[in-house]
Amino acid sequence: MSLSLFDEPKLDSHCHVLDPARFPYAPDVAYRPAGQEQGTLAQYLQVMDAYGIRQSLLVGPNSGYGLDNRCLLDALQQHPDRFRGIAVVRNDTPREELQRLREAGVVGVAFNATLLGTEFYANTDPLLRHLADLDMFVQVQVEHDQLVALRPLLERNGARILIDHCGRPAPGGGLDQPGFQALLALARTGRTAVKLSGYQKFSTQPPPHADAQVFVRALLDAFTLDACFWASDWPFLKAPHRLDMGPLIRQVEQLLPDPADRARLWWETPRRWLGF
Repeated sequence: MSLSLFDEPKLDSHCHVLDPARFPYAPDVAYRPAGQEQGTLAQYLQVMDAYGIRQSLLVGPNSGYGLDNRCLLDALQQHPDRFRGIAVVRNDTPREELQRLREAGVVGVAFNATLLGTEFYANTDPLLRHLADLDMFVQVQVEHDQLVALRPLLERNGARILIDHCGRPAPGGGLDQPGFQALLALARTGRTAVKLSGYQKFSTQPPPHADAQVFVRALLDAFTLDACFWASDWPFLKAPHRLDMGPLIRQVEQLLPDPADRARLWWETPRRWLGF
């Protein structure tokens, strides 16, 4: 008997745990998630169990926590079999500290050019070389044409690359926009994977974000199901429209009607890349 869509095994490759009651927000952060944008570990575990999400890549959020990874590390310590992590670190973080994070279940560090700009990462060659030596990822969030500036840095240092949210192309910009073409070119490195997620961040339409699908299909063609992950982006920080996990999962069914294809996107490919 075939599994229901919601029981098919999944790995959610981009989600956040925000628990200011246990781990207060840093005093100097630019954005403090509140209300339904907060999501504790206990709440997310319920979501996982309801939707067949067996494992997840927890991303340390710039919102709320900045460089404070305590909430992330607490979740990794409590459930080392279910979670891996992406930490937010200083650009001059030494190799020894990265090694300690790796031993705690962190598989990479986040570059968020959408928040900090591309110039912020101009001095990160040593950090990227450390990540390459440790077989860790640089997880990159860019928008519009920012990847054009970052691409040489990413290509020359050898670290594995994980691109957030389809590279967040400019809405209505088409497939030929330079930033998206730079992303497609990274497929040829053989060490870059991309998350099919965050459509609300580059769509001009409400859910199901029909205008995002041309980018999703181009990424599937370039990267194939061997280097594409699925992600929810739970608990949906700064979302302009109401989002829920169930409709996001149904979208994958429409994109990939074959259960074997969904298994590659949802489970087999991310588990292999992330070392589960």
